[in-house]
Amino acid sequence: MNIKHLILIPCFLLPSLVWAQEAELEKKDWQWSGIVGLNANATGMVNWAAGGKNNITGVAFGKVRLLYDKSSLSWDSNLDVEYGMSYVDQTYDKVQKASDHFKFDSKFGWAFQPKWYLTLQTGFQTQFDLGRTYLGTGAPNPVISNILAPSYTDISVGIDWKPNSIFSVYLSPVAGRITTAWVSDRVQNRFKDYLREQALFEDPAADLSSVADYNLREALQEKYGVWHYTDNGEDGYTKDYTNAKAELGLTIKGTVNYTYKDLKVMTGLTLYTPYAWDKIRLYDVVYTDADGTDQTRIFSDPQIVKIKDNKSYTIVSQDYLGYRDNNRRFGNFDVDWTTTLSYQLLKCLNVTLSTNLKYVNGLKIADKDGKNPVERVQFLANLGLGVSYAF
Repeated sequence: MNIKHLILIPCFLLPSLVWAQEAELEKKDWQWSGIVGLNANATGMVNWAAGGKNNITGVAFGKVRLLYDKSSLSWDSNLDVEYGMSYVDQTYDKVQKASDHFKFDSKFGWAFQPKWYLTLQTGFQTQFDLGRTYLGTGAPNPVISNILAPSYTDISVGIDWKPNSIFSVYLSPVAGRITTAWVSDRVQNRFKDYLREQALFEDPAADLSSVADYNLREALQEKYGVWHYTDNGEDGYTKDYTNAKAELGLTIKGTVNYTYKDLKVMTGLTLYTPYAWDKIRLYDVVYTDADGTDQTRIFSDPQIVKIKDNKSYTIVSQDYLGYRDNNRRFGNFDVDWTTTLSYQLLKCLNVTLSTNLKYVNGLKIADKDGKNPVERVQFLANLGLGVSYAF
Protein backbone atom coordinates (compact mmCIF):
# COMPACT_ATOMS: atom_id res chain seq x y z
CA MET A 1 0.00 0.00 0.00
CA ASN A 2 1.63 3.21 -1.17
CA ILE A 3 1.77 6.37 0.93
CA LYS A 4 -0.79 8.13 -1.23
CA HIS A 5 -3.36 5.53 -0.21
CA LEU A 6 -2.85 6.30 3.48
CA ILE A 7 -3.82 9.94 3.58
CA LEU A 8 -7.34 9.34 4.89
CA ILE A 9 -6.55 6.50 7.33
CA PRO A 10 -5.16 8.62 10.20
CA CYS A 11 -8.38 10.67 10.22
CA PHE A 12 -9.88 8.17 12.61
CA LEU A 13 -7.61 9.63 15.29
CA LEU A 14 -8.99 13.16 15.07
CA PRO A 15 -12.00 12.66 17.37
CA SER A 16 -9.58 11.83 20.16
CA LEU A 17 -8.40 15.44 20.17
CA VAL A 18 -11.92 16.52 20.99
CA TRP A 19 -12.34 13.83 23.61
CA ALA A 20 -9.06 14.84 25.20
CA GLN A 21 -10.38 18.33 25.75
CA GLU A 22 -13.73 17.16 27.13
CA ALA A 23 -12.59 14.39 29.43
CA GLU A 24 -9.67 14.96 31.79
CA LEU A 25 -8.94 11.83 33.81
CA GLU A 26 -8.07 11.78 37.46
CA LYS A 27 -4.31 11.87 37.81
CA LYS A 28 -2.82 8.59 39.10
CA ASP A 29 0.65 7.10 38.83
CA TRP A 30 -0.63 3.69 37.74
CA GLN A 31 -3.76 3.36 35.60
CA TRP A 32 -5.37 0.08 34.56
CA SER A 33 -7.98 -0.10 31.83
CA GLY A 34 -9.37 -2.69 29.46
CA ILE A 35 -12.01 -5.30 28.85
CA VAL A 36 -12.10 -9.11 29.05
CA GLY A 37 -15.00 -11.30 28.06
CA LEU A 38 -16.66 -13.99 26.01
CA ASN A 39 -18.94 -13.33 23.05
CA ALA A 40 -21.18 -15.82 21.29
CA ASN A 41 -23.57 -15.86 18.39
CA ALA A 42 -25.68 -18.54 16.72
CA THR A 43 -27.56 -18.91 13.46
CA GLY A 44 -30.36 -21.44 12.90
CA MET A 45 -32.18 -22.05 9.62
CA VAL A 46 -35.05 -24.28 8.53
CA ASN A 47 -35.90 -24.50 4.81
CA TRP A 48 -34.08 -21.22 4.25
CA ALA A 49 -34.29 -20.49 0.52
CA ALA A 50 -31.22 -18.24 0.44
CA GLY A 51 -29.04 -21.04 1.80
CA GLY A 52 -26.47 -21.13 4.56
CA LYS A 53 -25.43 -23.37 7.45
CA ASN A 54 -26.53 -23.58 11.06
CA ASN A 55 -23.60 -22.42 13.16
CA ILE A 56 -22.47 -21.42 16.63
CA THR A 57 -19.43 -19.22 17.27
CA GLY A 58 -17.71 -18.37 20.54
CA VAL A 59 -14.91 -15.80 20.91
CA ALA A 60 -12.86 -15.17 24.06
CA PHE A 61 -11.00 -11.87 24.14
CA GLY A 62 -9.02 -9.56 26.33
CA LYS A 63 -7.66 -6.05 25.82
CA VAL A 64 -5.68 -4.67 28.74
CA ARG A 65 -3.67 -1.49 29.18
CA LEU A 66 -1.30 -0.53 32.00
CA LEU A 67 -0.07 3.07 32.11
CA TYR A 68 2.51 4.49 34.48
CA ASP A 69 2.99 8.25 34.38
CA LYS A 70 4.93 10.10 37.05
CA SER A 71 7.27 13.04 36.90
CA SER A 72 9.21 12.78 33.65
CA LEU A 73 8.83 9.01 33.17
CA SER A 74 6.09 7.13 31.31
CA TRP A 75 5.57 3.41 30.73
CA ASP A 76 2.65 2.28 28.57
CA SER A 77 1.94 -1.42 27.92
CA ASN A 78 -0.92 -3.00 25.95
CA LEU A 79 -2.01 -6.63 25.57
CA ASP A 80 -4.58 -7.69 22.96
CA VAL A 81 -5.56 -11.37 22.70
CA GLU A 82 -8.46 -13.13 20.98
CA TYR A 83 -9.38 -16.71 20.15
CA GLY A 84 -12.61 -18.02 18.67
CA MET A 85 -14.07 -21.31 17.43
CA SER A 86 -17.12 -22.11 15.30
CA TYR A 87 -19.29 -25.18 14.95
CA VAL A 88 -20.84 -25.47 11.47
CA ASP A 89 -23.61 -27.95 10.67
CA GLN A 90 -22.00 -29.70 7.70
CA THR A 91 -20.43 -33.04 6.79
CA TYR A 92 -16.78 -31.97 6.86
CA ASP A 93 -14.86 -29.40 8.88
CA LYS A 94 -17.57 -29.03 11.49
CA VAL A 95 -15.21 -27.35 13.97
CA GLN A 96 -13.28 -24.38 12.58
CA LYS A 97 -11.13 -21.61 14.00
CA ALA A 98 -12.95 -18.28 13.77
CA SER A 99 -10.31 -15.82 15.05
CA ASP A 100 -6.87 -15.95 16.61
CA HIS A 101 -4.31 -13.29 17.49
CA PHE A 102 -1.81 -12.29 20.20
CA LYS A 103 -0.43 -8.75 20.32
CA PHE A 104 1.72 -7.07 22.95
CA ASP A 105 3.53 -3.76 22.89
CA SER A 106 5.28 -1.68 25.51
CA LYS A 107 6.97 1.70 25.39
CA PHE A 108 9.11 3.47 27.95
CA GLY A 109 9.57 7.23 27.65
CA TRP A 110 11.41 10.13 29.22
CA ALA A 111 9.78 13.56 28.98
CA PHE A 112 12.23 16.10 27.62
CA GLN A 113 9.37 18.60 27.18
CA PRO A 114 5.84 18.63 28.59
CA LYS A 115 3.84 15.93 26.73
CA TRP A 116 6.84 14.99 24.55
CA TYR A 117 8.81 11.82 25.29
CA LEU A 118 12.00 10.24 24.03
CA THR A 119 10.73 6.68 23.76
CA LEU A 120 11.97 3.11 23.43
CA GLN A 121 9.23 0.84 22.10
CA THR A 122 8.96 -2.93 21.67
CA GLY A 123 6.16 -4.99 20.18
CA PHE A 124 5.36 -8.59 19.35
CA GLN A 125 2.45 -10.22 17.53
CA THR A 126 1.61 -13.72 16.40
CA GLN A 127 -1.19 -16.25 16.96
CA PHE A 128 -1.95 -19.23 19.23
CA ASP A 129 -2.81 -22.07 16.85
CA LEU A 130 -2.65 -23.48 13.33
CA GLY A 131 -4.60 -21.57 10.71
CA ARG A 132 -6.16 -23.49 7.83
CA THR A 133 -8.15 -22.93 4.68
CA TYR A 134 -11.30 -24.98 5.31
CA LEU A 135 -12.27 -26.66 2.04
CA GLY A 136 -15.32 -28.48 3.42
CA THR A 137 -14.76 -31.37 1.03
CA GLY A 138 -12.94 -33.95 3.12
CA ALA A 139 -9.68 -33.18 1.29
CA PRO A 140 -6.68 -32.07 3.40
CA ASN A 141 -7.10 -28.49 4.59
CA PRO A 142 -3.97 -26.45 3.71
CA VAL A 143 -2.12 -24.92 6.67
CA ILE A 144 -1.72 -21.18 6.02
CA SER A 145 -0.34 -19.96 9.38
CA ASN A 146 0.88 -21.06 12.80
CA ILE A 147 2.37 -19.69 15.98
CA LEU A 148 5.57 -17.83 14.95
CA ALA A 149 4.56 -18.27 11.30
CA PRO A 150 4.24 -15.43 10.96
CA SER A 151 5.37 -13.37 13.92
CA TYR A 152 6.47 -9.74 13.97
CA THR A 153 8.88 -8.32 16.55
CA ASP A 154 9.44 -4.55 16.56
CA ILE A 155 12.12 -2.57 18.41
CA SER A 156 12.40 1.17 17.83
CA VAL A 157 13.52 4.50 19.26
CA GLY A 158 11.57 7.67 18.58
CA ILE A 159 9.45 10.57 19.80
CA ASP A 160 6.07 10.06 21.48
CA TRP A 161 3.52 12.86 21.87
CA LYS A 162 1.02 12.19 24.67
CA PRO A 163 -1.22 15.17 25.47
CA ASN A 164 -3.09 12.98 27.98
CA SER A 165 -3.65 9.33 28.93
CA ILE A 166 -6.25 8.90 26.16
CA PHE A 167 -4.32 9.71 23.01
CA SER A 168 -0.75 9.31 21.73
CA VAL A 169 1.20 9.54 18.48
CA TYR A 170 4.60 7.87 18.08
CA LEU A 171 7.17 8.46 15.32
CA SER A 172 10.39 6.49 14.97
CA PRO A 173 12.95 6.90 12.17
CA VAL A 174 14.97 4.02 13.69
CA ALA A 175 12.59 1.06 13.69
CA GLY A 176 13.76 -2.54 13.45
CA ARG A 177 11.40 -5.35 12.49
CA ILE A 178 12.02 -9.11 12.61
CA THR A 179 9.57 -11.29 10.69
CA THR A 180 9.60 -15.04 11.29
CA ALA A 181 8.02 -18.02 9.57
CA TRP A 182 9.22 -20.85 11.75
CA VAL A 183 7.60 -24.29 11.97
CA SER A 184 8.81 -26.91 14.44
CA ASP A 185 9.77 -30.40 13.28
CA ARG A 186 6.93 -31.81 15.38
CA VAL A 187 4.31 -29.70 13.59
CA GLN A 188 5.87 -30.41 10.21
CA ASN A 189 5.87 -34.17 10.78
CA ARG A 190 2.37 -34.10 12.27
CA PHE A 191 1.03 -32.35 9.17
CA LYS A 192 2.78 -34.88 6.91
CA ASP A 193 1.10 -37.67 8.88
CA TYR A 194 -2.24 -35.91 8.38
CA LEU A 195 -1.67 -35.65 4.63
CA ARG A 196 -0.58 -39.30 4.47
CA GLU A 197 -3.67 -40.52 6.34
CA GLN A 198 -5.97 -38.49 4.11
CA ALA A 199 -4.31 -39.77 0.94
CA LEU A 200 -4.51 -43.42 2.03
CA PHE A 201 -8.11 -43.01 3.16
CA GLU A 202 -9.10 -41.79 -0.30
CA ASP A 203 -6.92 -44.33 -2.13
CA PRO A 204 -5.14 -47.17 -0.29
CA ALA A 205 -2.72 -47.45 -3.24
CA ALA A 206 -1.97 -43.72 -3.42
CA ASP A 207 1.52 -42.51 -4.30
CA LEU A 208 2.89 -40.84 -1.15
CA SER A 209 6.04 -39.39 -2.72
CA SER A 210 4.52 -35.88 -2.93
CA VAL A 211 3.60 -36.06 0.77
CA ALA A 212 7.15 -37.06 1.72
CA ASP A 213 8.55 -34.11 -0.25
CA TYR A 214 6.11 -31.52 1.15
CA ASN A 215 7.83 -28.87 3.27
CA LEU A 216 5.34 -26.90 5.40
CA ARG A 217 8.04 -24.65 6.81
CA GLU A 218 9.20 -23.61 3.35
CA ALA A 219 5.61 -23.12 2.16
CA LEU A 220 4.93 -20.63 4.98
CA GLN A 221 8.27 -18.89 4.46
CA GLU A 222 7.28 -18.43 0.82
CA LYS A 223 3.84 -17.07 1.78
CA TYR A 224 5.10 -14.54 4.32
CA GLY A 225 8.16 -13.42 2.36
CA VAL A 226 10.81 -14.75 4.73
CA TRP A 227 13.36 -15.38 1.98
CA HIS A 228 15.85 -13.50 -0.15
CA TYR A 229 17.42 -13.83 -3.57
CA THR A 230 21.15 -14.50 -3.87
CA ASP A 231 22.96 -13.40 -7.03
CA ASN A 232 25.18 -16.23 -8.26
CA GLY A 233 26.57 -14.36 -11.24
CA GLU A 234 26.24 -16.22 -14.52
CA ASP A 235 24.07 -18.87 -12.86
CA GLY A 236 21.42 -16.24 -12.09
CA TYR A 237 19.60 -15.84 -8.78
CA THR A 238 18.58 -18.49 -6.28
CA LYS A 239 15.85 -18.12 -3.67
CA ASP A 240 17.09 -18.88 -0.15
CA TYR A 241 14.55 -19.55 2.60
CA THR A 242 15.24 -18.57 6.21
CA ASN A 243 13.41 -18.74 9.54
CA ALA A 244 13.62 -14.98 10.10
CA LYS A 245 14.09 -11.74 8.19
CA ALA A 246 15.32 -8.46 9.71
CA GLU A 247 14.56 -4.96 8.37
CA LEU A 248 15.29 -1.38 9.41
CA GLY A 249 12.73 1.28 8.62
CA LEU A 250 10.34 4.01 9.77
CA THR A 251 7.22 3.51 11.87
CA ILE A 252 4.27 5.72 12.84
CA LYS A 253 1.74 4.69 15.46
CA GLY A 254 -1.37 6.34 16.87
CA THR A 255 -3.52 5.01 19.72
CA VAL A 256 -6.78 5.99 21.42
CA ASN A 257 -8.07 4.53 24.70
CA TYR A 258 -11.26 6.30 25.74
CA THR A 259 -14.15 5.57 28.11
CA TYR A 260 -17.39 7.52 28.28
CA LYS A 261 -19.90 6.14 30.75
CA ASP A 262 -20.71 2.62 29.44
CA LEU A 263 -18.93 3.03 26.10
CA LYS A 264 -15.27 2.02 25.68
CA VAL A 265 -13.25 2.82 22.56
CA MET A 266 -9.81 1.27 21.98
CA THR A 267 -8.07 1.71 18.63
CA GLY A 268 -4.56 1.73 17.24
CA LEU A 269 -3.04 2.33 13.81
CA THR A 270 0.52 1.24 12.98
CA LEU A 271 2.35 2.08 9.74
CA TYR A 272 5.75 0.65 8.86
CA THR A 273 7.99 1.02 5.81
CA PRO A 274 11.53 -0.37 5.43
CA TYR A 275 14.53 1.59 4.23
CA ALA A 276 15.05 -0.20 0.92
CA TRP A 277 15.16 1.00 -2.68
CA ASP A 278 16.04 -2.19 -4.57
CA LYS A 279 14.01 -2.21 -7.82
CA ILE A 280 15.66 -5.05 -9.74
CA ARG A 281 13.06 -7.05 -11.67
CA LEU A 282 13.48 -10.81 -11.86
CA TYR A 283 12.29 -13.32 -14.45
CA ASP A 284 11.99 -17.09 -14.38
CA VAL A 285 13.67 -18.00 -17.68
CA VAL A 286 13.60 -21.30 -19.56
CA TYR A 287 16.24 -21.48 -22.30
CA THR A 288 18.01 -24.09 -24.42
CA ASP A 289 21.76 -24.30 -23.99
CA ALA A 290 24.40 -25.23 -26.56
CA ASP A 291 23.85 -28.94 -25.95
CA GLY A 292 20.13 -28.63 -26.73
CA THR A 293 19.12 -29.07 -23.08
CA ASP A 294 16.43 -26.90 -21.53
CA GLN A 295 17.63 -25.00 -18.47
CA THR A 296 15.68 -22.98 -15.91
CA ARG A 297 17.23 -19.99 -14.18
CA ILE A 298 16.14 -16.76 -12.48
CA PHE A 299 17.67 -13.70 -14.12
CA SER A 300 17.38 -9.95 -13.94
CA ASP A 301 16.43 -8.04 -17.07
CA PRO A 302 20.01 -7.13 -18.20
CA GLN A 303 21.06 -10.77 -17.88
CA ILE A 304 18.15 -11.90 -20.04
CA VAL A 305 19.33 -9.55 -22.81
CA LYS A 306 22.82 -10.97 -22.48
CA ILE A 307 21.52 -14.51 -22.96
CA LYS A 308 19.41 -13.48 -25.94
CA ASP A 309 22.48 -12.00 -27.67
CA ASN A 310 24.33 -15.29 -27.28
CA LYS A 311 23.41 -17.28 -30.41
CA SER A 312 24.14 -20.57 -28.64
CA TYR A 313 21.08 -20.08 -26.44
CA THR A 314 17.39 -19.93 -27.27
CA ILE A 315 14.83 -18.41 -24.91
CA VAL A 316 11.90 -20.81 -24.54
CA SER A 317 9.85 -18.75 -22.06
CA GLN A 318 10.23 -16.13 -19.37
CA ASP A 319 7.81 -15.36 -16.53
CA TYR A 320 7.98 -12.12 -14.56
CA LEU A 321 8.44 -12.90 -10.84
CA GLY A 322 8.40 -9.39 -9.43
CA TYR A 323 10.99 -7.28 -7.66
CA ARG A 324 13.97 -8.90 -5.98
CA ASP A 325 13.04 -7.20 -2.69
CA ASN A 326 9.50 -8.69 -2.74
CA ASN A 327 8.02 -5.18 -2.94
CA ARG A 328 9.60 -4.23 0.40
CA ARG A 329 10.61 -0.67 -0.47
CA PHE A 330 10.57 2.71 1.26
CA GLY A 331 7.20 4.39 0.79
CA ASN A 332 5.31 1.08 0.62
CA PHE A 333 3.66 1.00 4.04
CA ASP A 334 2.52 -2.05 5.97
CA VAL A 335 -0.78 -1.19 7.71
CA ASP A 336 -2.19 -2.69 10.91
CA TRP A 337 -5.33 -1.00 12.27
CA THR A 338 -7.31 -2.51 15.16
CA THR A 339 -10.47 -1.11 16.75
CA THR A 340 -12.71 -2.30 19.57
CA LEU A 341 -16.02 -0.68 20.54
CA SER A 342 -17.70 -2.06 23.65
CA TYR A 343 -20.98 -0.98 25.21
CA GLN A 344 -21.93 -2.30 28.63
CA LEU A 345 -25.50 -3.53 29.11
CA LEU A 346 -26.70 -4.00 32.67
CA LYS A 347 -23.76 -5.12 34.84
CA CYS A 348 -22.27 -8.08 33.01
CA LEU A 349 -23.63 -8.07 29.44
CA ASN A 350 -21.99 -6.15 26.65
CA VAL A 351 -22.10 -5.64 22.89
CA THR A 352 -18.63 -5.67 21.32
CA LEU A 353 -17.49 -4.82 17.81
CA SER A 354 -13.85 -5.53 16.99
CA THR A 355 -12.18 -4.99 13.63
CA ASN A 356 -8.70 -5.53 12.22
CA LEU A 357 -7.54 -4.14 8.87
CA LYS A 358 -4.14 -5.21 7.52
CA TYR A 359 -2.03 -4.73 4.43
CA VAL A 360 1.44 -6.28 4.19
CA ASN A 361 3.68 -5.62 1.20
CA GLY A 362 4.99 -8.86 -0.27
CA LEU A 363 2.31 -11.03 1.35
CA LYS A 364 0.33 -12.52 -1.52
CA ILE A 365 -3.13 -13.95 -0.90
CA ALA A 366 -4.94 -16.18 -3.39
CA ASP A 367 -8.59 -15.76 -4.31
CA LYS A 368 -11.39 -18.12 -3.25
CA ASP A 369 -10.41 -20.61 -5.94
CA GLY A 370 -6.82 -20.69 -4.70
CA LYS A 371 -5.57 -18.81 -7.77
CA ASN A 372 -4.19 -15.37 -8.66
CA PRO A 373 -2.11 -14.69 -5.53
CA VAL A 374 -1.60 -10.93 -5.17
CA GLU A 375 -1.20 -8.41 -2.36
CA ARG A 376 -4.64 -7.74 -0.85
CA VAL A 377 -6.22 -5.74 1.95
CA GLN A 378 -7.14 -8.06 4.83
CA PHE A 379 -10.14 -7.30 7.02
CA LEU A 380 -11.65 -9.12 10.00
CA ALA A 381 -14.73 -8.07 11.99
CA ASN A 382 -16.45 -9.67 14.98
CA LEU A 383 -19.76 -8.47 16.42
CA GLY A 384 -21.13 -10.28 19.42
CA LEU A 385 -23.21 -10.19 22.56
CA GLY A 386 -21.67 -11.71 25.61
CA VAL A 387 -20.42 -11.42 29.15
CA SER A 388 -17.49 -9.17 29.94
CA TYR A 389 -15.77 -7.13 32.58
CA ALA A 390 -14.62 -3.61 31.73
CA PHE A 391 -12.27 -1.57 33.93
